[in-house]
Amino acid sequence: MKNNKYRNGSFRLQSWDYRNDGAYFVTINAANHKHFFGEIKNGTMHLNDIGKFAEEFWMEIPNHFAHVQLENFVVMPNHTHGILILKGCAGLSSSSDTNKQAEPKSKSKIRIGGKNENWNPGSVGVIINQYKRIVTINARKKNPSFGWQPKFNDHIIRNSISFERIQNYIENNPQKWEDDIFNGKRKR
Repeated sequence: MKNNKYRNGSFRLQSWDYRNDGAYFVTINAANHKHFFGEIKNGTMHLNDIGKFAEEFWMEIPNHFAHVQLENFVVMPNHTHGILILKGCAGLSSSSDTNKQAEPKSKSKIRIGGKNENWNPGSVGVIINQYKRIVTINARKKNPSFGWQPKFNDHIIRNSISFERIQNYIENNPQKWEDDIFNGKRKR
């Protein structure tokens, strides 16, 4: 067993450029798996105000990143799942118009997160950082304790079978909430 088994390094595939064209399955968790986004009743997600922010700002991603297409997305009580499809981003430079558009149009001076110099303009990391940032700014107006886990999980979708399986997983996720270890009803 390696000594760095519990390291805090990146979950990203180090040999992959996350600006590459492709489909990415992304999961973003609320801090401490807290139920900030609403609740599930009878297999249906009922969004509260913060959950509505999470959904609304996800749907706005293509307005700020023209090279992104969205596929299935769901807000759960304590996390979100979504598929981003990137097309034609790898040629962007740090001075591109798309990068300038990434900054949300909020006039707020609040800075959440910040720029990570390791992220390339238009990459999955930049997209998710900006999404988390704008949701946080608005969510904290409703609940000052709102937060995300610092990292997010992603999976590069490599073929149509995997794509279809993940689309179905996202669509059916609310119906499977009772089996989720973080729903607050199951023992971990």
